[in-house]
Amino acid sequence: FPFGRPPGGLDREGERESAEHRRGCAGDDKMVKSGEAVTREYTINLHKRLHGITFKKRARRAIKEIRTFAQKEMKTSDVRLDVKLNRAVWSNGVKNVPRRLRIQIQRRRNDDEDATEQMYSYVTAVDGVAVGQPTVVVE
Repeated sequence: FPFGRPPGGLDREGERESAEHRRGCAGDDKMVKSGEAVTREYTINLHKRLHGITFKKRARRAIKEIRTFAQKEMKTSDVRLDVKLNRAVWSNGVKNVPRRLRIQIQRRRNDDEDATEQMYSYVTAVDGVAVGQPTVVVE
């Protein structure tokens, strides 16, 4: 095939490629299972999540959006937010929420005996520039 990849998801021998092969993550050792403890840094774009929200409800909605983002990324329903994160969201008042926020999400093991889930997420704010930074796995 003179122009790169053949059409229809076929490899050069005419066989179907797997989804992992197309994505390039087959055998990737950096993938972490959802049951393991891990720490990652993300840049969350609050501007697009708060578009059209009433001014007096923006900071509260930003906290809710951060919580749902952490639930989706870490696959835990129990999400705990740090005081530092709350102060960063509310730093400019109720209606002038920062457009982007650099956050760190830790998936931790739950030590309570009566806990329904074995893992929970802990979200805190990270100091620094929030633009142009990729998602980073913190060791």
